[in-house]
Amino acid sequence: MQRTRVAVGQQAIDRENQLVHEWRATRLTGLGIPWPVAETYADSVDWHQVARLVWRGCPPMLALQIVR
Repeated sequence: MQRTRVAVGQQAIDRENQLVHEWRATRLTGLGIPWPVAETYADSVDWHQVARLVWRGCPPMLALQIVR
């Protein structure tokens, strides 16, 4: 019985992580970064830092390179 609870809990955590990943990737695409690239870096860059550079006129892909 406990194994089922752990599996369900893990599934919930995995689903939450997937939703956060998709949200981050969507934020990056909103800044002008292509989806495949945004999806690749969604979990490894702070999109706020990328956004600050883009909002100041930096091209999106250059901003991503700077933050990486």
